[in-house]
Amino acid sequence: MPARLPRLLAISPGEGGESLTAWARSLADAGVDGVQIRDKSLTDRELFELTRRIRKLLPPEVRLLVNSRLDIAIAAGADGVHLPAAGLPIPPLRKRFGRSPLIGRSTHHPSEVESARQEGADYVTFGPVYLTPSKARYGKPPGLEALRVAATCGLPVFALGGVTIDRLPEVAAADAAGAAGIRCFMDAASLEALVEEARRSFPR
Repeated sequence: MPARLPRLLAISPGEGGESLTAWARSLADAGVDGVQIRDKSLTDRELFELTRRIRKLLPPEVRLLVNSRLDIAIAAGADGVHLPAAGLPIPPLRKRFGRSPLIGRSTHHPSEVESARQEGADYVTFGPVYLTPSKARYGKPPGLEALRVAATCGLPVFALGGVTIDRLPEVAAADAAGAAGIRCFMDAASLEALVEEARRSFPR
């Protein structure tokens, strides 16, 4: 069976080496329970070594995912893979690797959430829920109402995009299973407060 899902999914900022190792250590110290390694600049070997190093840093109960590469995730001891919206289809991955690895999918519309459910995903990220600088060129974000609709599709949905500590209660009220992001996990000083609020907003 797949591993238990986290409340928070911290997505790496795309910086390898010691800076990313230090970032992962700060997440572990604060109690963040999910980490996604996403860095398109790395070679396969570099991604494998980085994933293996971070797996050793994180407590066993922290879910570790690798963007796009389930083969590298399994080889390095991670819990699974997070697939882009237009990434690999899930059924062949399930056929080859079974139900054990976590498999997630990025989605931007409730119909994509339903498609991910039918494919056999364990969870999805959905967004951007709020306006974010990196996605401003795409226009108005889907918003909380779309998140609420996405959460009715029968899959755990992680709110993504502009989610901050003060917004956790309202995304939880929209039936999100948790929250994902990059910027909200970059300030080490606020991580413990973020984790505390996540535990209140997304009780298990």
